[in-house]
Formats: sequence, structure tokens, C-alpha cells
Amino acid sequence: MINKVTLVGNLGRDPEIRTLETGVKVGTFSLATNENYKDKNDNWQTLTEWHNIVVWRGLAEKAERELKKGSLAFVEGKITHRKYTDKEGVEKTTTEIVANTLYSLEKREQGASGPIPPPTIEQGGEKDDLPF
Repeated sequence: MINKVTLVGNLGRDPEIRTLETGVKVGTFSLATNENYKDKNDNWQTLTEWHNIVVWRGLAEKAERELKKGSLAFVEGKITHRKYTDKEGVEKTTTEIVANTLYSLEKREQGASGPIPPPTIEQGGEKDDLPF
């Protein structure tokens, strides 16, 4: 069975990063994806979906370093559901994407030392060069 999600969208807020008692970093942010379509009157409409993203360890550090509200990002991961109790004691369920791949799609500034290196994909804290 497969549980895999690929999203490209814009951050709705800056990533919120915190460090657990064990020293492990975890981050959360919202990501908006858009779908454009023509309605029955032949007018273009945009449907925006919001996704709650969770990043751990090296990906949390990368999100903190490279992403901010409005950034265009590529996220790949799995859909998860979890229950929690809110401040009023009400049990709620949330759906999240736990990312295992994350990179910024924002244009990088070109330095004086030459061309911009290709982006890297980070999986579980490890970096791999992209094939292009």
C-alpha cells in the first residue's frame, strides 16, 4: 500500500519551529495549493486548499532557514491523522502531511562566485543532488 503526497504551494505563515526535551526539532506550517477552473459562465475560478505540514529534525532546520510566509515550496510526505484535546477539553482530529522531502522553489540570489548551484532534496536530514 502507498501513502504518498506531493504538493507545490505557498506558505501561509512562517514555519513555527520548536525543540523537544530530547533535543529533536519539529516544525509546522500551512501550505496553500491552488486549482484553477472555468465555471459554467466560462469565468476562471481559483479553489485554494490549505494543508498542515509537519517537518522533523533536519527538515525542520531547513524550513526555519529557507522558508517564510509566501515562499513557494515543494513538499513530499505522507498523510496522517491524529487526535488531540484542545484547551477547552474538546477532543479534535486533524489531518497533517508529515514531510520527508522539502525544498524551496524560490529563486536564489546569484553570488559573485558564479552560477547558482542546483537545489538539493533533503530526506530525513540527508541531502541528494537533483538529477538536473
